[in-house]
Amino acid sequence: MQSLLNYFETIPSLHRSIILVGGITFFWVLEYAVPLFRFNYKKVKHAWPNIFFTLTTIIINFVLAFILLKTSDWTVSNSFGILQWLKLPLWASVLLGIIFLDFFGAWLAHYVQHKIKPLWMLHLIHHTDNNVDTTTANRHHPGESIIRFVFTTLGVFILGVPIGVVLLYQSLSVVFSQFNHANIRLPKKVDTILSFLIVSPDMHKVHHHLKLPYTDTNYGNIFSIWDRILGTFSKMKNEEIVYGIDTYPDVDSNSKIGKLLKLPFGKYRVTQEAKFSEKL
Repeated sequence: MQSLLNYFETIPSLHRSIILVGGITFFWVLEYAVPLFRFNYKKVKHAWPNIFFTLTTIIINFVLAFILLKTSDWTVSNSFGILQWLKLPLWASVLLGIIFLDFFGAWLAHYVQHKIKPLWMLHLIHHTDNNVDTTTANRHHPGESIIRFVFTTLGVFILGVPIGVVLLYQSLSVVFSQFNHANIRLPKKVDTILSFLIVSPDMHKVHHHLKLPYTDTNYGNIFSIWDRILGTFSKMKNEEIVYGIDTYPDVDSNSKIGKLLKLPFGKYRVTQEAKFSEKL
C-alpha cells in the first residue's frame, strides 16, 4: 500500500495523461462492441465539444494543482483533519480518504450545483448532451471545473488527506466517470449488483434523463452509497431514458463551443427560472 502511495505522490504527468486517454479509448472501443443505445450520430463530431471541455478541465486542474498540494501538505505537517486525528492503519486511511473525497469532490459538489441557480447554469452544459457516452464524462464548463476543484480542496482540508491518496482518488474518479457515462450495456444483473457499491452505467444514465425528478438523483461518481444513504437514489428502465434537458431543447450535443461557453450567462436564464420554480 505504501509503495502505491509513493507512486501516486510523484506520478508523472505522462502517466496521468495515459490514464485519462487510455480510459476514454478503452470505453470508446467498448461502446462499438456492446452499445446501450445505437445513436444516429457521427461519433467523432459528437466528441469534439466534449474533448474541448476535457482539455479546459485539465488546464484548470493543472494551474490550481499547487493549491491542492499545499493544502494536503499543510494538513499532514500540522496533523490536522479527521484522518490525521483518527490514526488509522494505512489501508483504512486510504480507503476512507477515497470514499469521503468522493463525497466532497463528487456527490456534494454535484448536489450543490443542482440546487444553486448560478452553479446549475454552469453545470447545465453537462446535461445538454443528447448522446451520452464516455466523452461526456468531462463535458464541464470551465467555471464548473473551478467549483469542483474548490469542493475537492475543501474535502482534503477537512479530512487531512495525504497528496498520494488525493492523486489516487483523482485517477480513480476519472476512470469511473468514463465508465459510468459510457454508452455500454452490461448484463442487467451485473449492473444491478455493481450499483449496490459503485455507480454503474445504468444507474448514472438515469441522472441524464431530460426531466425531473430523475435529473436530481444519482449524483455519485465512484460510490453509490452516498445516493443510497442520502435519499437521492432512483431507478428507471433504460428504454424510457431520453437524454438532454427539457428546458433547453435547442441546445444539443453538437452545439458550437462558443454557444456552450456563453450558455450560463445568456438569454436562457429566464427559462431556467421556470425550472427552479417547478422544483420549489
